[in-house]
Amino acid sequence: MPENNPETHVIDFRAAEQLLAARDPRGAVKLLDSVIAAHPENTAARLLRARAFFAAAQLRPAELEFELVLEREPDNAFAHFALARTFQRAGRDEQATRHFRLAAALDPNPEYLRAARFDDRS
Repeated sequence: MPENNPETHVIDFRAAEQLLAARDPRGAVKLLDSVIAAHPENTAARLLRARAFFAAAQLRPAELEFELVLEREPDNAFAHFALARTFQRAGRDEQATRHFRLAAALDPNPEYLRAARFDDRS
């Protein structure tokens, strides 16, 4: 059965990366659904699907996927940053600030530090 073939899942994952880069997040989500169905523990696939949901402005599904990634990898600075951007886009600024600051604390990436705005007294 080709859809259960591990090589097919790797190909689908790589194709989903390409679709996301080509600004087709919905196409990426479709490919990743089968990968995640076969490998629900695959954090990389879930993170990519969360990014695709975000790019497609599907904020609630993006939030749920980023949170699932963070349950498994609480020290994933990128997932905190991306979740913060998701909250920010949804107008949930207090939650966004918390995750921007967690991302910056975990990784002093200049983009994370700027977003964290540690000099703000909020």
